[in-house]
Amino acid sequence: MAAVTFNKIQKNADITAMLQKANDHLGIVGYTEHGVRHGKWVGRTAQKLLKALGKNGREADLAGIAGYMHDIGNLINREDHAQSGAMMAYKLLTALEMPLDEITEIMAAIGNHHEDHGDPVSNVSAALILADKADVHRSRVRNPSMIKFDIHDRVNYAVKKSRLDVLPETKVIRLDLTVNTNISQVMEYFEIFISRMIVSRRAAEFLECTYELFVNGNRLL
Repeated sequence: MAAVTFNKIQKNADITAMLQKANDHLGIVGYTEHGVRHGKWVGRTAQKLLKALGKNGREADLAGIAGYMHDIGNLINREDHAQSGAMMAYKLLTALEMPLDEITEIMAAIGNHHEDHGDPVSNVSAALILADKADVHRSRVRNPSMIKFDIHDRVNYAVKKSRLDVLPETKVIRLDLTVNTNISQVMEYFEIFISRMIVSRRAAEFLECTYELFVNGNRLL
């Protein structure tokens, strides 16, 4: 049987439908976008990150799959969505006859991606953490009129550009943000995202890299 690839997973109707419905549920309770667009962005970014660091090509593809599927647990509930998503991934990937050793890599990455109780336990999980926390952008805000009242929406809406760069020659992983400080001050970013920055730094260290944060051309971490 042909290998289950990142491209194949993106075309899987069941997985995509679950992601879309999970995103609908989060929208009802006021969360930013966590659907197919986010999954594709995180998957591509995680895959590119491992490739840039010279990691095994299949490992990079597994990071892409984990990235696409990582928020599927929101279909059940936002609470503990990483753990429920890992179990859902087991059922879905088993049905596609993916080898168990690859399924367990993806399960561990999904189960550890959330900053509140996740840890980088493999190259795949570290790449997923870094990619997921890098997707800060105004396109994720569903209702721009809420930016005056909700700090998460305001911070995301202030970010005009977000890019995760890998500098393999210096072993640096850099998140580069362009922020409109008339909408949100940089301090607000740290106020709500400090836990994400900490887990991103730990993920970069797992990959034997240094994590850097640049905002409007200035290095802050």
